[in-house]
Amino acid sequence: MKRRLAREIALQSLYHIEMNDVSPEVAIETVLEEARSDNEAELAVGDGEVAGTPYLADLVKGTTKHKERIDETLSVYLTGWKVDRLSKVDRQILRLAAYEMLFGTEVPPKVVVNEAIELAKRFGSDESGKFVNGVLGKLIKELDAIKIGYETT
Repeated sequence: MKRRLAREIALQSLYHIEMNDVSPEVAIETVLEEARSDNEAELAVGDGEVAGTPYLADLVKGTTKHKERIDETLSVYLTGWKVDRLSKVDRQILRLAAYEMLFGTEVPPKVVVNEAIELAKRFGSDESGKFVNGVLGKLIKELDAIKIGYETT
């Protein structure tokens, strides 16, 4: 599975978790089942290849596991906003991107930001892309210092 598709499914799964208070596994399976039945994205999800993707599971489980720490970090860069006051979609996009930048090692941070902007444009409001870019742009400038802080705690 391509990482862009994994991020889309991860975003939808995180949204499902927040709305329905379910486990990451249940959320992923629910989103995949909807994709199989609706096939809105014209995905080849019927063969189980998507469900077995470690990258997808890592995104959803990791973001969920580190949600509190991610929210604390994001709150520093949300000028005039609080995490819980963001739209549900924007909040999940920011959490997902922050998880990849702070805890992931596979994807360069600039790529993560670009992917988050694309997710925001596709799933968010008209202003979501600019908003996500602004928040993550501030975070990426201090990313190395933030990561060092995480390693010492």
